[in-house]
Amino acid sequence: MTAQTPLGAVALPQDGFGELRAGNLGVRIATTASEIDAVQALRFRVFYEEMGATPEPAMAAVGRDHDAFDAVADHLLVVDHAIGPGPEGVVGTYRLIQQEAAERIGHFYSAGEYDIAPLMRFPGRMLELGRSCVDAGYRSRAAMQLLWRGIAAYVFLHRIDLMFGCASLPGTDPDAVAAELTYLYHNHLAPPALRPRALDSRYVEMRRLDPRRLDPRRALAALPPLIKGYLRLGGFVGDGAVIDRQFNTTDVAVVVKTDLVTDKYYRHYERRLRDALE
Repeated sequence: MTAQTPLGAVALPQDGFGELRAGNLGVRIATTASEIDAVQALRFRVFYEEMGATPEPAMAAVGRDHDAFDAVADHLLVVDHAIGPGPEGVVGTYRLIQQEAAERIGHFYSAGEYDIAPLMRFPGRMLELGRSCVDAGYRSRAAMQLLWRGIAAYVFLHRIDLMFGCASLPGTDPDAVAAELTYLYHNHLAPPALRPRALDSRYVEMRRLDPRRLDPRRALAALPPLIKGYLRLGGFVGDGAVIDRQFNTTDVAVVVKTDLVTDKYYRHYERRLRDALE
């Protein structure tokens, strides 16, 4: 059963934030197996067919990006209602893994690349973000803002205190993104108590250029939109990059304390959602 709320077209089920709308686009949590299948198909198209990742044989056979974490995660969807309200309309996604879900697997996904022991000592509730992608025809500001609105609503409802995950720069040559890595290390390094470190076996030095010769504005502009989004939310990066050859990316660890999230992406919607739930 859902309740009518001051959010207009937004319905708020007992166990979630319903759907947030912006024109034809809506954002909500997947509720059916067919929607998760649509998410995995979208991820396969973007990561493997478009961005050059190398699929495992089982993935290639079905045209789906999947792993064990999908079964325990919540999957945030962007749906184009002009196409349809269900799996046929899925055009964007984000995978959300709470600590209790990670415990069912035995670890967070990021632990395969980073020592996240400092984060595990954090006293609040944690959320791992990952597997974010948007269909090529929808990579507009509207779709990304809607994903952030969905994350903000999820963070509020589940009382999340810390978000983290692996974010990617394109390619597997760290020297090709030397300016970006150097900029991130010298301008957005996480404090020691919240600083993941790349596993020794995978550690790639981020300090690749003399920071005095770096153009910070140009380096910031060259970062992928997703990483810039985390930085706008007050995010930090961990120590060391990681080469992910399967996904054809150079990864960095990102950490965001939710009390640093801007009014635009969190507190504004927190107030509206609180009003809706009362």
